Amino acid sequence: MTVEHVDVLIVGAGLSGIGAACHLRQECPGKTFAILESRDAIGGTWDLFRYPGVRSDSDMFTLGYQFRPWTDPKTLADGGSIREYVKNTASEYGVDKAIRFGHKVVRAEWSSETARWTVEAEHGTEKVVLTCSFLFANSGYYRYDQGYTPDFPGAEEFTGQVVHPQHWPEDLDYAGKRVVVIGSGATAVTLVPAMAEQAGHVTMLQRSPTYIASLPAVDALAQQLHKVLPSRLAYPILRWKNVFVLTASFQLSRRLPGLMKSILRKGAQMQLPDGYDVDKHFTPHYNPWDQRLCVVPDGDLFKSIRSGKASVVTDHIERFTPNGIRLRSGEELEADIIVTATGLNLLPVGGLSMSVDGREVELGKTVAYKGMMLSGVPNFALTIGYTNASWTLKADLVSQYVCRLLNHMDATSRQICTPLPPSGDQDLIPLVDLKSGYVLRSVDAMPKQGAVAPWKLHQNYARDRLLMLRGSVEDEGMRFSSAVPAEAAVVRRPVVEAAG
Repeated sequence: MTVEHVDVLIVGAGLSGIGAACHLRQECPGKTFAILESRDAIGGTWDLFRYPGVRSDSDMFTLGYQFRPWTDPKTLADGGSIREYVKNTASEYGVDKAIRFGHKVVRAEWSSETARWTVEAEHGTEKVVLTCSFLFANSGYYRYDQGYTPDFPGAEEFTGQVVHPQHWPEDLDYAGKRVVVIGSGATAVTLVPAMAEQAGHVTMLQRSPTYIASLPAVDALAQQLHKVLPSRLAYPILRWKNVFVLTASFQLSRRLPGLMKSILRKGAQMQLPDGYDVDKHFTPHYNPWDQRLCVVPDGDLFKSIRSGKASVVTDHIERFTPNGIRLRSGEELEADIIVTATGLNLLPVGGLSMSVDGREVELGKTVAYKGMMLSGVPNFALTIGYTNASWTLKADLVSQYVCRLLNHMDATSRQICTPLPPSGDQDLIPLVDLKSGYVLRSVDAMPKQGAVAPWKLHQNYARDRLLMLRGSVEDEGMRFSSAVPAEAAVVRRPVVEAAG
């Protein structure tokens, strides 16, 4: 059987995977590549999620690609617009022709003798095998086929409909009905005002509050700049302006959390009815950015509350009942539809299992190098975006760094780049450092990060640009080599893992 070989195999045709392919096309024009996508469409997250009001929770001037300006002055775009942006980018750069839909990558085995990955994918009932010199995972870190729903006592007794946002029915009719949305994260704060336009009433039921900030739906500076400047000049200005705002917000939260708490509380209080219990419903016990900050365009959530079309209840669920949900306080929320906006299941690298020279890779025992490669795993990169800023800011940097690595190996006649772990005396922490429930549930299975560069993830775009676009490719965290001859296999070093 003839096995097809490509220089770079990209896993995933979402925002990150399409961006990776475009960077390869521009910066490594001589490299062959293919994109394997488990679903049947471009867009990833933005094709999967179809619930009412689905939109970005990062501004589009940083969520858009660095190389292709987002030209709409809309700050937070709807899911359909983002999906079209990704599809049009793929078409414009000609990378859509490299996508193979319905290919779920399940296994990858590295051989140092050949300096190649052998990758197995499922295409329906057929097994497909390819080889590649570099494997680039752009499948995000959550499970696409199943969202997270806790085991609610009495759930089988509820006579209405229960829906998870990740699997939204196209024909769901909620007009005039009583809806309870369980959750307080980005999905919940998007759903509530969107459903409130048609529903009889929407209640956001939360166990604890989330920090919520209002953002103008349209960027005033973008409107002005687009009147006097072409997009290619306006876009970098808008992008850097928003990077500065995001960075300043995060740094203020870390250094003066009390002040940031006060600013966010005051912002919510100004948009809620007089006498509203802001402390109970909109003042979390944790510090800002310990969990991701939610943003709402033009304060739409607050407007829905002021209008009486929506309300917030902060309490614990005791059990589902035939007519709704009974709370620990004794109150019962009646509902026709319950939406469980209760989060995601993490699935690092899309559930792909890997081995290096016959030894299985345990992701939880690896340390991330520059937030994008794994100790002891050669010629492999994965994209994990920022938690305190736009995903694409980091995705662009990762793709650019992969291109730098590939070009550097070509220039120095080497075939293998293997990240090394930090010294054993460094403290290791989870790579994704949020305290959100969906992260904490799976933290042991995630790669770790170290205390200093190049193993520490700074969550700082400007600093990472210097490290990844200007810093040396040859450093203490990377070992370059070439294929190991078969006769030397008996002395080959095992996969290097982090201690603990």
